[in-house]
Amino acid sequence: MSALFRYPVKSMAAESLESVDVAWNGLAGDRRWAFIRDGLVRSGFPWLTIRERPDMGQYQPRFVEPDRPELSETIVRKPSGNEFDVVDPALAEELGHGARVIKQGRGIFDALPLSLISTQTIAALGSIVGSALDARRFRPNLLVEATGNAEFPEDQWIGAVLRVGEMTMRLDKRDKRCVTVNVDPVTSERDPAILRAIAQERETCLGMYGSTVEPGCVSVGDPVTIER
Repeated sequence: MSALFRYPVKSMAAESLESVDVAWNGLAGDRRWAFIRDGLVRSGFPWLTIRERPDMGQYQPRFVEPDRPELSETIVRKPSGNEFDVVDPALAEELGHGARVIKQGRGIFDALPLSLISTQTIAALGSIVGSALDARRFRPNLLVEATGNAEFPEDQWIGAVLRVGEMTMRLDKRDKRCVTVNVDPVTSERDPAILRAIAQERETCLGMYGSTVEPGCVSVGDPVTIER
């Protein structure tokens, strides 16, 4: 396991972790909050995301009690350095779009509660577009380093059950990408070449979505093995 990422607020910056408990609904605290755009509550995709506000990735959320995210206050540090409680109306007002914040105990996911990508996949895509790519651009929970020489190794793992630390997960389907991958997580600049390359070379898919088979703790450095 090369890295672990949690996203306390959907579409805001990743929180890099050394270890975390993984339950049936994914990483503890992952995507517990999200902002909904005004007038879109009943739509299929009401969320305010990096697509509408590329700089949302510059807003850094954190749990005051990181080991108890379900009970903890959530603080968001703005790019200016000021901090607000995630429920402070001033934060929603700044984000615009008539947004309001909601909380979901099970997490607010577009597809499945776990996402995984390999360092080889990111490097291979970087070779296609001609630049090194930050893993956080793809917003995974688990970043793994595979053995062997395959450029996109996780493509061969669909349906497999992986053990990572004390947790096992099933890789259920490929992760179909959208324009959020065009946004640099550090600068917020857009590069349409990223999604274009994924569409042309990868059928718009990169990385994997998965679900928990056996809950447990995972840590950076844990071995990742295919059980079945």
